[in-house]
Amino acid sequence: MQKFGLPAGVVAALLVVFAGSAAATTLDDVRERDRLICGVSEGLPGFSNLDDAGTWSGFDVDFCRAVAAAVLGDTDKIDFVPLSATARFDALTNGDVDLLSRNSTWTMSRDLDLGIDFAGIAFYDGQGFLVRAIDGMTSALELFGARICLVSGTTTESNAARYFARNEIEISFLEFTDRSEARGAYAAGDCDAYTADSSALAAERSLLDVPDDHVILREVISKEPLGPVTREGDTPWTELVRWTLYGLINAEELGLTAASVDPDKGDEASRELAASLGAPASSKLGLQADWLGVVISSVGNYGEVFDRNLGEETALAIRRGVNALWTRGGILYAPPMY
Repeated sequence: MQKFGLPAGVVAALLVVFAGSAAATTLDDVRERDRLICGVSEGLPGFSNLDDAGTWSGFDVDFCRAVAAAVLGDTDKIDFVPLSATARFDALTNGDVDLLSRNSTWTMSRDLDLGIDFAGIAFYDGQGFLVRAIDGMTSALELFGARICLVSGTTTESNAARYFARNEIEISFLEFTDRSEARGAYAAGDCDAYTADSSALAAERSLLDVPDDHVILREVISKEPLGPVTREGDTPWTELVRWTLYGLINAEELGLTAASVDPDKGDEASRELAASLGAPASSKLGLQADWLGVVISSVGNYGEVFDRNLGEETALAIRRGVNALWTRGGILYAPPMY
């Protein structure tokens, strides 16, 4: 028997090859490459920032490191790829990066239209406004006639347009392709306000010459659930990314810290608890038995990652607020790991 002029045995062999290719996942690719390629922002203090020594740091960067620790057992086996807001999703769907950990908002249109999956919510945010303290404004409702700087390729403009239209306030937008341009225009006085996610505004404020000369207004005009993004249909990889995130959150809730699960200086009970929590993923995804302990000992639990990069002792001075655990007055909640 022949199909398409080829012997049946050849056809069968080709089908096996094609089936193997179809079954290959990003998880397989990362293991084979022995390296994670992680997409981050082009530079946003507290989230992803490259210093003069060429070292990346930040909340989103630490999540990339957590994923590398889970899969490869090593937080240094990463290539970071800085991506603009307009390029980020194409870079993911085109296969240029394995994972997008770049302050990206989970929306229905993105979820359904772009061929991507949001693995979970890592940070609950909302859009706000940065203004000069000298102007004396206390509310975004005082921005009548204002020129407002923003970054294109985000949900920011549509959110602001709806907010001001609903309140019958006339404003104009100045759009820029990256944050440094928008911040520079605001600093130069080309616009009266700068709008973005409130956490991003805290980062931008910290970069201005005199941060205390600028204030973030009290209004939060949108819901911006930010989280890691994977390619649609890549189930094992999405599950790995999702449970790495949930592992960090559950670790904080259960009191597991980088110190308590440290393989040399930690305590046996904490290491055993981490191993038991991670056991289902170990068997299903082929991870090492102590993968969750490796993750926590490498980057800390969710609270440690937050405090180190964004917390009140940093230049951003962001309170936990809604990002506090559900047991501490926030809405941060992860499914149980058993």
